[in-house]
Amino acid sequence: MPLFCYDTAPAVEILKRGGIVAIPTESSYGLAVDARNETALQRLYQLKQRPQNKPLLVLVSSPAHILAERLAAAIPSQYDSLISHFWPGPLTLVFKADNSVNDIITGGTKTIGVRMSPHRSARALVEAFGSAVTATSANISGLAPCVSAGAVVEMFGEGVHCVLDGGRADGPPSTLVTLDEGRVKILREGQISREALSQALSQADFPH
Repeated sequence: MPLFCYDTAPAVEILKRGGIVAIPTESSYGLAVDARNETALQRLYQLKQRPQNKPLLVLVSSPAHILAERLAAAIPSQYDSLISHFWPGPLTLVFKADNSVNDIITGGTKTIGVRMSPHRSARALVEAFGSAVTATSANISGLAPCVSAGAVVEMFGEGVHCVLDGGRADGPPSTLVTLDEGRVKILREGQISREALSQALSQADFPH
């Protein structure tokens, strides 16, 4: 059985050892591993039975970490107001990945999705770990994401080394946006609506 924990210290130690930690987020439970640990990333793909060409998004504890951890070479100016308005929040921004980012994370796309979660437990874990972690949904590919700690254990058993129990996590997915020829493009409309994004952006940055 995986370890159940209610604070971040044991989870951080497991991440440092290359383990997999299930964490609650604003939408569902996610699976966190050290985003720089290639062995842990491979183990995560195997556990989820996830195709290698599907990228993983990551969580950061601060927008500054995007550059400090070389997740992306730059933060496009079009994202400045989105970060200001919606982070921490259910908004995933897709960046051109820095050359140092492992191809396992990008799925060969050379892009990386980044979010700053508003969920207290998820944010606390990333802050305590001090580096980006993955936040792919806690599910076997093709199945619905787990919304409770018990559901994670039922689906994965000992494949997950620690479950950070934050109660039920059952909400719409994050809104996912990218840049297309310099303008913001919605890839998935989730908790943050198109209208809310439009209000935060200039007409030049967001086509109506």
